[in-house]
Amino acid sequence: MTFKEFFKGDRFAVLAGCELLEVGNGTARARMLVTRDHLNGGGTCQGGALFTLADLAFAAAVNSHKQLTVTTSSNITYVRPVTEGYVYAEATEVVDHKRMPFAEVRLTDEQGNLLAIFTASGYRKQQMLDID
Repeated sequence: MTFKEFFKGDRFAVLAGCELLEVGNGTARARMLVTRDHLNGGGTCQGGALFTLADLAFAAAVNSHKQLTVTTSSNITYVRPVTEGYVYAEATEVVDHKRMPFAEVRLTDEQGNLLAIFTASGYRKQQMLDID
């Protein structure tokens, strides 16, 4: 099984339209096409949709070591709204601790404008992932 196949099991992210593009050693990149279905009452992308994209990228980055890691704490700061087009999430593991990793995810639009910054910590379980 590949990382892309493993994360297709994240059914909510899949239903939201999130797509995992690549996974590296402590890094990941994902995207989501913002459609009318993602918009809130104010006409901008709903914060929960952006959070879901960021969380998927975070999960892929911290699980890239093939050890099951779950989120323990997360925070997102929105700095610019988006109404349409692709949103990209680039995750970087800032601290690769054996039990408590920490990562940052930057969300940008197609022009590279910063939309939000997501930070999170996780907990590495003993379970290893059977991923190629």
